[in-house]
Amino acid sequence: MRTARFTLDPAFTVAEVNPRLFGSFVEHLGRCVYTGIYEPGHPTADEAGLRQDVLDLVRELGVTAVRYPGGNFVSGYKWEDSVGPVEHRPRRLDLAWRSTETNRFGLSEYIAFLRKVGPQAEPMMAVNLGTRGVAEALELQEYANHPAGTALSDLRVEHGDQDPFGIKLWCLGNELDGPWQTGHKTAEEYGRIAAETARAMRQIDPGVELVACGSSSQAMPTFAEWEATVLKETYDLVDYISLHAYYEPVDGDVDSFLASAVDMESFIENVVATCDHIGARLKSKKKINLSFDEWNVWYLSRSEAQVAALDWPEAPRLLEDNYSVTDAVVFGSLLIALLRHADRVTVACLAQLVNVIAPIMTEPGGPAWRQTTFFPFAQASKYGRGQVLDVRVDSPTYETAKYGEADLLHATAVRAQDGTVTVFAVNRSRTEALPLDVALSGLDLSEVVEHSALADADPDARNTLAEPERVAPHPVAGTAVRDGRLSAVLEPLSWNVIRLA
Repeated sequence: MRTARFTLDPAFTVAEVNPRLFGSFVEHLGRCVYTGIYEPGHPTADEAGLRQDVLDLVRELGVTAVRYPGGNFVSGYKWEDSVGPVEHRPRRLDLAWRSTETNRFGLSEYIAFLRKVGPQAEPMMAVNLGTRGVAEALELQEYANHPAGTALSDLRVEHGDQDPFGIKLWCLGNELDGPWQTGHKTAEEYGRIAAETARAMRQIDPGVELVACGSSSQAMPTFAEWEATVLKETYDLVDYISLHAYYEPVDGDVDSFLASAVDMESFIENVVATCDHIGARLKSKKKINLSFDEWNVWYLSRSEAQVAALDWPEAPRLLEDNYSVTDAVVFGSLLIALLRHADRVTVACLAQLVNVIAPIMTEPGGPAWRQTTFFPFAQASKYGRGQVLDVRVDSPTYETAKYGEADLLHATAVRAQDGTVTVFAVNRSRTEALPLDVALSGLDLSEVVEHSALADADPDARNTLAEPERVAPHPVAGTAVRDGRLSAVLEPLSWNVIRLA
C-alpha cells in the first residue's frame, strides 16, 4: 500500500487544547446513575453510596467537565426534587425514558461525586427550558452558587452543603429542536427563552458561561437555520452553541461507519461558518465557541423499541451497547476530529460515563470494567494536552457509500509544554497495514517513547463481564525516528498513539 505522509512543524498550529474537551455526561437514564456511579450496599461503596471501583476508573479515564442531569431527562426535571433529605424526595415519572425517577441521587450527590473524582472534574449543569423557564433557572442558580443569606442559599446550607457549588458552566436546555423533546420549541421560541434566561442568569453572575442549544444533529431538517435564528437572539449573551452527534453502521456498511469523522468534521465546520456569519451580520468581534456536549458511537436503532416497551421501571438496563474493536477505532477517530478543531471546540462531552453507551460498565453488586472505547479516551485525555499541530495528510483513499472518497489515515498531533509530541492516528483499512512517514520540521525529537495500538485479528472482539480484559492496547515494534522523520506501520483497523521525545 502507498505510504501515508504528513509534516509536523511547531510554526503551524491549531490551538491550545482546552481541558474541557475531555468532558463526559451523567444523565438519569438507565443505569448510568443507579448501580452505575451510585450503589449503596455495593462492596466498594463509600459512606455516600458512591462505587469506589467506578470512581477509580473515572479518574483513570481522565474525565474533566461532567454534564448533568441530561440530556432528554432535563426537559422534565424539577431540581427541587433532587435536594434535601433523601427520604423526603418525591418519586416522579421520567417521560424521556419511560422510567420512574426516585431522586435518591440528586444535586448534592452529583457535586460530591465530582469532588471525589478530583479537582479536574468540573460541573456542567443543564437547566430545564422544556417544561420550565427563567424563574426556575434562577432559583437553581441561587441555591447552587450563592454563598448564604437568602432563602435558597440558606436552604442549601440547611441541607448540609455549607459551601456553594461554584457551577460556572450552564446549558440552556437540551435538544429543543427535536420533536421527541418534552417542551419542543421552534427556533424563535427557544431563542427567546434562552436569551431571557441568559440575561437573567448574568444578573446574578456576569461571569457565568452559557451554552445555547444547537441542532441535535446535522441531519435535522432545521439544521443551520436553527443555529442562525437562535444566535440572532442570543449572540451577545451566550459563549457556546451545542452540537450532538452519534454514529453507527447502517445496513452493515462498515466502510462508511469507519469514516464517521468525515461527518463530524463537516458538522463542526458548518456550525462555525453559521456562527461567524451571524457574528458578521451583527458586526460583532466576538467568536462563539462550540460545545460538542454529546458524541459517541451509539446503536440508536436498537434502542428505540427498548424505550417504547418500558412500563415505568426504576433504572432499567437501557442503551447498554457493548463496544467492539471496530467501534473503538471509530471512537478514536471522533476524538481526533475534536482535537483537529480545538480552536473552536472548547467543550466536549462523551455521552455517557457509565453503563449507558459508556466506556465503563458495571454489574449490580459485582465488578466494573473497561469497554474498548475506554482506552482511546484515556490516552487522548492523558497525552492530548498542549498545542494541537496542524496536520494535513497525504493519504491513500477508499470509497464509501455515504461519504464518497475518504482518507485511510485520520490523524492529529499534540505538542506538550515540555516539547514532547504525541501523534494520534487511525488506519481505516480493514485489511491492510498502512505505512506512515512523518517529517518532523523544527522539532527537536529523536526518540519514540511508545507506540501503542488498539487492534485485533477479530474486529468484533470486545470486553465483557465474562472477559473484561479481552481487548487492550498493545505495544508496536519497529517505529523509529531517523534523520528528522518518523516511520511507522499502522496495523489494519487500528487506533494508534505514538509518543515522541
